[in-house]
Amino acid sequence: MSDPTAAWLAEHRNFARLLDLLDREVERLHAEERPDYELMLDIVTYLRHFPDRQHHPREDVAFGRLVAREPAVAPVVNRLLQEHRVIAAAGARLQEMLEAVAGDEVVSRAEVESACATFLVYYRHHIAGENAHVIPLAAARLGPEDWAAVGAAVAAAPDPLFGAEVDARYRELRARIELEARV
Repeated sequence: MSDPTAAWLAEHRNFARLLDLLDREVERLHAEERPDYELMLDIVTYLRHFPDRQHHPREDVAFGRLVAREPAVAPVVNRLLQEHRVIAAAGARLQEMLEAVAGDEVVSRAEVESACATFLVYYRHHIAGENAHVIPLAAARLGPEDWAAVGAAVAAAPDPLFGAEVDARYRELRARIELEARV
């Protein structure tokens, strides 16, 4: 995709689809039904793998370049950078819980639900803030040299879920996403 902000927004849409799917499983958990813990684990694993290793490091460079060009946006950017750390920590905690459940360890439903809710709220709020405040400003203020630096922030790696080649771990998740899209 030649427009970096379009790529940024497309990734956010993909993440939002996963958050919607996770939210539906949390609703089942809350209703005291049995959610698909394996699906939940795959979602959280992906959201910790690709965004935390590819998407967020690129955003961090874009944020730094944006603040250099538009210093007034620094408080918003600093909050978003803090949210990257909170999302990473909340995701790690949630992944550990879901791995424990998958390993037949006893974990209280309330703890899992609370960890999911924290992860979902922070992630959704974060995406909304970037989409509303930062991406439009980045589109207007960052130039080709800035976007080249953003692209060089991390070694390019294919998206293991939404890319052309779906990683074996995520094939079932991808099928579920495609099924949900048809409904």
